[in-house]
Amino acid sequence: MDRLPNSAPLATKLRNTLLQYHSIGDSEWRVAKKTKDATVWRKPSEEFSGYLYKAQGVVEDVTNRIVDHIRPGPYRLDWDSLMTTMDIMETFEENCCVMRYTTAGQLWNIIAPREFVDFSYTTSYEDGLLTCGISLDYGEVRPNFVRGFNHPCGWFCVPLKDCPSHSLLTGYIQTELRGMLPQSAVDTAMSSTLANFYSDLKKALKT
Repeated sequence: MDRLPNSAPLATKLRNTLLQYHSIGDSEWRVAKKTKDATVWRKPSEEFSGYLYKAQGVVEDVTNRIVDHIRPGPYRLDWDSLMTTMDIMETFEENCCVMRYTTAGQLWNIIAPREFVDFSYTTSYEDGLLTCGISLDYGEVRPNFVRGFNHPCGWFCVPLKDCPSHSLLTGYIQTELRGMLPQSAVDTAMSSTLANFYSDLKKALKT
């Protein structure tokens, strides 16, 4: 598929899907990993045969600055150790784009480097922001990479009511890495990657 979708309906559908994930009751989630920076839960995905992951932790910074570090832009490559390249392929509006990025190998390279092409959208949510994305079948796959696929993913970032200089960051991630991989290796990598995401982000915000 080499045509880009219409951005407005895709953005609306993506936002609604993330709001639906955000309303899933606590009893449906199972803890996958807990660190001092974040807790990661998971439940079977309704999009594919893997898991939908939920990650949550408090980050000591204001919402806008945190989201600027997460969404496509100059900051992300500087601190996210998993991401090795990132190019904005198309920009629809200021808060809406298509990006292509590559990720490093994981688990002693059992999981080889991956490439993704994602539609990304950032919008307001309550007193904070939601930045979300979904993969597209768009553009040529580069040699030496397996093309992965992100089912609807996103990050809700809202200021803490009693401490607005801190924010609650909640992520929903469901990545289909594709290629010949044991599911157990993928599950181990996902939980650790999400926990590390918080510690790396916190370090980047302090610099």
